[in-house]
Amino acid sequence: MNASAIDPIEAELAQAGSAPGLSPQLLDLEKSRITSSKVLPPMEFLFSLFDELCFPRRELVAFTGRAKSGKTFVISILMTLCVAREILTFKRMLDNPLRVLWYDTEQSDNSTQDILVNRIIPLFHRTMGDDASFPEHMFDIFNVRNVDRAHRETYFLEAIEHYRPDLVILDGIRDLVSDINDGTVAQDMMEKLMKTAQAFNCCIVCVLHQNKSGDSRDPRGWLGTELLNKAYDVFSTEKIMPQRIFKLEQLYTRKFDIEQCLYFLVDEEGLPCITEAPPTPTYMSGDGAITSSAESRPQLNDEYVIHYANGSWEIDVAKLFTDVFNGYDSLTGAALRFSVMNLAHIATRSLYNNSLDKAMKMNLMTKAVDAKKRVVYRLNVPDTPKSEPQQQNLWKDGDPF
Repeated sequence: MNASAIDPIEAELAQAGSAPGLSPQLLDLEKSRITSSKVLPPMEFLFSLFDELCFPRRELVAFTGRAKSGKTFVISILMTLCVAREILTFKRMLDNPLRVLWYDTEQSDNSTQDILVNRIIPLFHRTMGDDASFPEHMFDIFNVRNVDRAHRETYFLEAIEHYRPDLVILDGIRDLVSDINDGTVAQDMMEKLMKTAQAFNCCIVCVLHQNKSGDSRDPRGWLGTELLNKAYDVFSTEKIMPQRIFKLEQLYTRKFDIEQCLYFLVDEEGLPCITEAPPTPTYMSGDGAITSSAESRPQLNDEYVIHYANGSWEIDVAKLFTDVFNGYDSLTGAALRFSVMNLAHIATRSLYNNSLDKAMKMNLMTKAVDAKKRVVYRLNVPDTPKSEPQQQNLWKDGDPF
């Protein structure tokens, strides 16, 4: 018998009973295995807002809002912050200035330049002093509105690879795809952006308009859905009329919940200055109950609604927040918001915020910051001396948050 014909059989018999080898595909998969001892690079955040960390490297961040709601204004603040230290309530976390790539697909060349000359540079001088030299070499700004759509994606990815920015502003992501409602295109785009952010250690901020109709403030189309799923943080901007106040709010986050909203005005020099939240229009009955139709009542859990003889109503804040804390010593801000909105079937953040404000004014809860710098709440027990909040038994098995 030919020896060459026997060798493969003998080799197979010799391996009988041993563990099968890994396929090339599984070998590749093993590179992605996560264990408790695997050494991973620590997360590095570029900025903080109200002292909460945000805009991490190697991640995507989403910015959404209606047209002319202040998205690009906030983006210009972030770009200036890369070479300044603190603007409004934003702070740069790293000592060294950050390099910026601004890829503008929406505005005209003149508009992009106007923002640089009349907003970013003056804001830098207001923050750092008139004698400070503006480091324009840290900014790579491109307006590609007139570039063929087929080339915008290629140019964008090559620009990141070449210039190696710390912060990338993609304003807006919609103009890199042919159809924002094509699921395959949306998924492919998100995968490319995530890989690019990982490979070049940058934070990519994607700007996309909100849905045109309905109460949802989520970004538009299937592209918006994919971006919402993949982004580390999602921020929304709003222009409040008639006061002409801009509002920045964190809608979703994977870790650091920013409870406060940033409100700012534009002064006579065209630069932002911080302001208070405008008064919320309310329609109150004589006994203080809410009668506004702005917050629809039918979707609410009627167990937590107080009805009055004149047809007005209000949230039973005391019962609602007491029930939410049942079984918990304390709750983080994110957990509290989720539980309250879920239990009472509250659909809008504005109604939740109103209920939270009322609960705090009623002294139902104590608010503090724990060792991990998270905002935590603890229910005040009547006639019991208050103590410093302790983070204990925060979650129960089966909780979805």
